[in-house]
Amino acid sequence: MDASSPRRPRIMRHPAQVVALAFAAVASVGTVLLLIPVSRRGEGGATLVEALFTAISALCVTGHVVVDTREHWSNVGLVVILALAQIGGFGIMTSASLLGVFASRRLGLRSRLLTATESRGLDLGDVRTVLLGVVRVSVALELLTAVVLSARLFLGYGRPFSSALWEGTFLAISSFNNAGFVLRGNSMTDFVSDPWMCLPVVVASFLGGLGFPVLLELRRQFRLPRRWSLHTKLTLATTVPLLVLGTLFLTVNEWHNPATLGPLDWWARPLAGLFQASATRSSGFNSVDITQLNGGSWLVMDVLMFIGGGSASTAGGIKVTTFALLAVAVYAEARGEPTVSIFARRVPDRVVRQALTVALVSVAVVVVATTLLVEMTRAPLDMVVFEVVSSFATVGLSSGLLVQLPDSGQVILALLMFIGRLGPITLGAALALRERTRMYEYPEGRPIIG
Repeated sequence: MDASSPRRPRIMRHPAQVVALAFAAVASVGTVLLLIPVSRRGEGGATLVEALFTAISALCVTGHVVVDTREHWSNVGLVVILALAQIGGFGIMTSASLLGVFASRRLGLRSRLLTATESRGLDLGDVRTVLLGVVRVSVALELLTAVVLSARLFLGYGRPFSSALWEGTFLAISSFNNAGFVLRGNSMTDFVSDPWMCLPVVVASFLGGLGFPVLLELRRQFRLPRRWSLHTKLTLATTVPLLVLGTLFLTVNEWHNPATLGPLDWWARPLAGLFQASATRSSGFNSVDITQLNGGSWLVMDVLMFIGGGSASTAGGIKVTTFALLAVAVYAEARGEPTVSIFARRVPDRVVRQALTVALVSVAVVVVATTLLVEMTRAPLDMVVFEVVSSFATVGLSSGLLVQLPDSGQVILALLMFIGRLGPITLGAALALRERTRMYEYPEGRPIIG
């Protein structure tokens, strides 16, 4: 580098660090605001752990709660929680998209051209497009969902107009941002058989979980699937089957369970199965009692939560593109193919290695957190795994263990939510930014596998 050229601060050369620090700063501000006595109902203020856990849960759009949202927090506290969820959803979609823009600019010319070709839904040279696009998409979808939900609460349940509007708006913002917060202690169980309440939430969380690049491209070229980018095709081709298979399994497995789907009408059971399968992608709502699900349902939900939603979306997990690339790589290796190809496109080896790194690091985080909580609580392993995966994938569904944890256990889950929310994004960006070309190769060696 030219000695005369200005030297950038080290942190500016690693924008992923800026994102993590920004989220930490907002979480700190949110914690302070929730600690103020006016944010809590009744006398006195919230405890530090209650405020910290709730602030991180809202900002990381998780929905985990250690206290009843409606009963514990005042209207001021609820506004703070809603603002944190909105900032979190907007921030994740924006920061992930911008990190993709920044990473593409740091790549070589050939890689930049390839990235631009395969990301036609996102103008890699226009940051303003990303910011305005995320705002427009978020506001439009949240507004539409709020109108439907508020109208249903007002007309169908006789709620006062102001109350219906407030609850409908709160639920709409929470749905699109996959935040999982509701103004009812029993989440969506009161509406388990109401498609006018359940389906808007499913649609909003589904769209929020696709990611801004996909939504923008679908808006521009919805009727031209042949022109969709590889990222959009891969996201949809993985998301839809996972949702369908999850719905079928949960519906069939819980069909006769007297504590979940059993008491419902036959037509309401698939609706409840769809709602719960959709919630595992990251929204974290529940229309049935999660603690009463069969063991097989918990296991399948663990898998769906860990996979999560789309990249640059409000959903968590390792992301469906990561899962899809690893699945395709396994299939290619089983067939003895020298390269990984999908939708008539060859995937670079470095991208497959990045996906493998994100997945294995995520598994390691889940294993470490599970071990700590098992040793701390001596709780059943399936309950701990469900709680850990739900926190890491920023889902917010609970096996019932969360409220039983001591403060130290809740702090571990809060840290896990923060890592799970930003970890895959920042790790993926860091790996892309560290891409380099080596001018030599070592002699080939072949260790024994298996």
